[in-house]
Amino acid sequence: MEYTVKALAELAGVTPRTLRWYDRTGLLKPLRTTEAGYRLYGPKQLDRLQDILFYRELGLDLASIRTILDDPAFDRQAALQSHLTELKARRARLDELILTVQRTIDNIKGGTKMTDQEKFEAFKRCVVAANEAAFGQEIRQRYGDEEADRANACVLALTQEEYTAWKALGDEILQALTAAVQAGAAPAGPEGQRIAQLHRRWLSYSWEAYTPQAHTGLAELYVSDPRFTAYYDREVSGCAAFLRDAVRAYTGA
Repeated sequence: MEYTVKALAELAGVTPRTLRWYDRTGLLKPLRTTEAGYRLYGPKQLDRLQDILFYRELGLDLASIRTILDDPAFDRQAALQSHLTELKARRARLDELILTVQRTIDNIKGGTKMTDQEKFEAFKRCVVAANEAAFGQEIRQRYGDEEADRANACVLALTQEEYTAWKALGDEILQALTAAVQAGAAPAGPEGQRIAQLHRRWLSYSWEAYTPQAHTGLAELYVSDPRFTAYYDREVSGCAAFLRDAVRAYTGA
C-alpha cells in the first residue's frame, strides 16, 4: 500500500509540513513522485518514519537520526530492542517517582515518616536508570560490567549535598562549553583546559579512580556515539568535539 503525504501524516500523527521537510533534508525520501507531483510512500518509508519518531522521542536531533539510519551497519531489530529497553527504563523511573510522591504526601499527612535520604533516593535512581538505558551498552563494552556497576553504585551512594553539587557541575560544564564554542575558544587554551578540569571533577563523583586514559576514552565516545554528541550539542553544534579535544590536551593524549 502506498500513502500520500496527507494520508501518511494522518496515519503517523505528524504534519504534512514535517514530511515535506524530511524529504527536503534527505531524512525521509518518498518511494516515488507521480507525474502530478504527489509524493508517495511505501512500506520501507513507513518503517523509516517509525524509526525517526522513535529516535525523536529519545531526544535525538534530526541530523543525528539521519546519521544513525543511513549507517550501513544500522540494525533495525537491535535498534528496536534498544528502544524497548529505554521505554521500560522510563516506566521504571516514573514508577519510582510516583512512589516517592505518594510517600511524600503520606509524610505530609502525618503518616509514615520519610528520611532525608528517602526523599531524594528516587531522583538518583532515575539518573542512573536513564544513563544506563541511553549509554550503558557502550560504557560496558568499553570499560566492562564491573566498572559500570561501580560507577552506578557511586552515584547512588552520593549524599544529597554531593548529588546536588554533581548535577550543578554538569550544568556548569554544558554552559561553559556552549559559551566557549560560540566565542571560538581553543580547546587547548585556558578556558578549554578549565572545562576539562571541571569535567574531571564531575567524573570524580562517579569514578572511584581516575586515569587520563579512561578520561580520554570517555571523551572519544562523546564524538563517536551520536547519542552522546546529541546531548552535548543540543544547544550549539561542536560542543562534544570541543570537550573531546580539550580533554585530549588536558591528558596529553
